[in-house]
Amino acid sequence: MRPDQSENSMDLLAATTAAVRRAGERMLKRYSTESRSPGLTELRAAIQANDAAVADVLEPALAEIRPSASWLDDEHGSGPLGPGEWWLVDPVGGNMNAVQGMADWNIGVSLVRDGRPVLAVVHFPLFDETFTAVEGGGAFLNGVRLAVSATTSLDGALAGTGQARPGQGPEMADRVGASYAAMAKEALYARISVPVTQQLAHVAAGRMDLHWQFDQVRAHASGVLLVQEAGGVVTRLDGTPWELTGTEYLAAAPGVHAAALDVLAGTA
Repeated sequence: MRPDQSENSMDLLAATTAAVRRAGERMLKRYSTESRSPGLTELRAAIQANDAAVADVLEPALAEIRPSASWLDDEHGSGPLGPGEWWLVDPVGGNMNAVQGMADWNIGVSLVRDGRPVLAVVHFPLFDETFTAVEGGGAFLNGVRLAVSATTSLDGALAGTGQARPGQGPEMADRVGASYAAMAKEALYARISVPVTQQLAHVAAGRMDLHWQFDQVRAHASGVLLVQEAGGVVTRLDGTPWELTGTEYLAAAPGVHAAALDVLAGTA
């Protein structure tokens, strides 16, 4: 980036981060470890209310920051976007966890320009952790630069996958199960959990070594950029470059990426 581009990107990132943190403060007021939903109807209502509360803060704030960028908060959406800039927002990643009083949830925002993520903010209000990245500028956690792990063998790797969206059917469940079983035999530890952006943030921070996904939604773009800017490798499962319109991917530290691809190839 040219110096003027870098300065503009940092100003944009600072403003976006401030807006996301304000949204996090609002969500913290709604969150309780005592929350429980007695049934599906109540659970859906609570999820929608959380999303709306966060979007009510973010939509006007991001529109002011970047008036020319379009807004999209379909957290389970996939496929191509039109040209230009888009704010892709996952109001509460791991919302199911939040409405059940669990701690694993976050607020994720990315700015996508002509199909590629150029800015990301993923904020974990309960832990006061804010992961940020701009294209070509590195990834950071609360202002401290991140780097993916130096792990070079799967037998010492922490691996993970998760569910991109609900209701994917028995074939997807079978595929995820088979891939988990294969990876669990090779990695030191493997997990299945949500939100996906949390695992991607952990990979960027070197806390986890790899994350794979058999379904890709656009809201993952924030986590993908974090991993890329922290020095990780993100590709499709056939090894070709990651794209926003892809259907599956692997995000990993360079030292275990190829080995993880080999394991997952056997479950395709």
